[in-house]
Amino acid sequence: MRQWTRKNSLSGPKLRSEMDGHEASVLRSLVASVLGMLEDRSAQAPQDDLAELTGLRTGNSTPPEIPALERLLPDFHRPDADASVNPDDEAGDLNGALRSLHEPSIIDAKLAAGAVILRTVPEDGGKVVLNPEQAEAWLYGLNDVRLALGTTLGIDDDTPEALDDDDPRAPHLDVYHWLTWMQDSLVQALLP
Repeated sequence: MRQWTRKNSLSGPKLRSEMDGHEASVLRSLVASVLGMLEDRSAQAPQDDLAELTGLRTGNSTPPEIPALERLLPDFHRPDADASVNPDDEAGDLNGALRSLHEPSIIDAKLAAGAVILRTVPEDGGKVVLNPEQAEAWLYGLNDVRLALGTTLGIDDDTPEALDDDDPRAPHLDVYHWLTWMQDSLVQALLP
């Protein structure tokens, strides 16, 4: 993938890059995987009679069990590290209520951002041209893919920049670094 560049045109600024077919395939696959997890989570939301009457959507009140989804949809409130955590306490009730109210719109926003990436990445590679709104969606979508992949790989502050070749995570870490570079390049191109 080439570094993102910004070009001003009569129709407004455009952000441009180019990726080969393999890169496009990898990116599309990763985005589709994250969107699939989010769609499955949304489909698991309980049906609420009051929500049907009022038109107010509600979502799951419990956190996801899949670590990558838990990273994408974290609790709204985290108790102090020193406090003992009881799932039946007020923080658990608060998180459940907040999650139930806000998770559907959060998932919708994540699905919309991923859909922009899928619509704008040429299936066989080639030029990518984005307007600023699409570029913002790319940033959100790339961040979600990075968070999901990083969680799946167990990336943390102690993870080295490169892993031994015999480590099964090594090629995936390279993809993680590629996504990080792509996101940073896009941020730099968006800056005035």
